Amino acid sequence: MAISDWPSNERPREKLLDKGSQALSDAELLAIFLRTGIPGKTAVDLSRELLNRFGSLRGLLSSSLEEFCAAPGLGSAKYAQLQATLEMGKRYIQEQLQSESALTSPTLTRDYLKAKLTGRPYEVFCCLYLDNQHRVIKFEELFRGTIDGASVYPREVVKNTLDNKAAAVIFAHNHPSGVAEPSLADQQITKRLISALALIDVRVLDHIIIGNGETTSFAERGLL
Repeated sequence: MAISDWPSNERPREKLLDKGSQALSDAELLAIFLRTGIPGKTAVDLSRELLNRFGSLRGLLSSSLEEFCAAPGLGSAKYAQLQATLEMGKRYIQEQLQSESALTSPTLTRDYLKAKLTGRPYEVFCCLYLDNQHRVIKFEELFRGTIDGASVYPREVVKNTLDNKAAAVIFAHNHPSGVAEPSLADQQITKRLISALALIDVRVLDHIIIGNGETTSFAERGLL
């Protein structure tokens, strides 16, 4: 049965307009993005198959072009459309952050960092540079490593902080393993960075670790 033959309150698009996007399942949201199914399968049926194939919505969204295009009903045009949609979401959150204080918007800050770092197959160490009112000046990827870790150089962090005229910073990095617990090495490099930035009177407000759908805040753990 085609989706157009379903009761109106069960059709993904009508359901979204009536109840809001949060009321839809992952498959229903994906079906709206896909718009059409393939012969013998509705967009919702295809969406369920794709979620099962990639393991999750996150798995689909972080897939490579080759992996994406190998799935039935998908292709390079859909991939480009998906990446554009993801980037718009990231920029929307970034614009919100730039107009608010990162300290008074911890959930927004984490959502932005999760959007930037979740699903990376390698470890990335990043920095949010903040002005004296703790609004975001810039997000920057500083160091990229392997799945085992990233080398972080305090001298480079200090230089980039000065270049961006930041009054405070929030560090973030991902754990490709998916576990957001801080390691001893994470704690040690954070202490070194705090000491280095203190010499130029810049505060480290937090260091956030991004795992598989979860985050850990050094500030909340009392590790700063």
